[in-house]
Amino acid sequence: MEILTLMRPDPSFREEIISYRAESLEAEGYINGAGGMDRFPDPADWLEFGQRQTRRETLSPGWVPSTQFIYVRDSDRRIVGLIHVRHEFNQDLERYGGNIGYSVRPSERKKGYAKRMLADCLAFCKESGQERVLITCRTDNEGSRRTILANGGVYQSTVYKPEAGAMLQRYWIELT
Repeated sequence: MEILTLMRPDPSFREEIISYRAESLEAEGYINGAGGMDRFPDPADWLEFGQRQTRRETLSPGWVPSTQFIYVRDSDRRIVGLIHVRHEFNQDLERYGGNIGYSVRPSERKKGYAKRMLADCLAFCKESGQERVLITCRTDNEGSRRTILANGGVYQSTVYKPEAGAMLQRYWIELT
């Protein structure tokens, strides 16, 4: 089995961050679970932004304290996924976004990485004192739904997010 490591991004991953961003934007035009990566062409700016979001006193307006991770395949140091943990809710996150957002690099999908990445991230959430987490996914995202269910997700409801024009399923995962 491949060794994959959940870690905080740092400048040593500059070229991988550029590559992940470009591949994801080319494939979909956006990047889930990236803590704003799609808005920062320069990895240094994205890394700095992510650091600011970890502390309440340096949060950007509308953001909550959060931790950004990359999921790295050890054999080639390739970023195969991103996962963003929000440690609390604002009104939008409680209704639509949840505690965790994630994505897998388009060329690395359907290899089980999302399931493993979410499991590793849930361990971090539990160690951080969270008792349960909310994760949402679009109703048409079967892969994400399966990932959530495989990690103990329990369906709560489906809501419509007008700004996205999307139906979202909401799932809770108990960490205790």
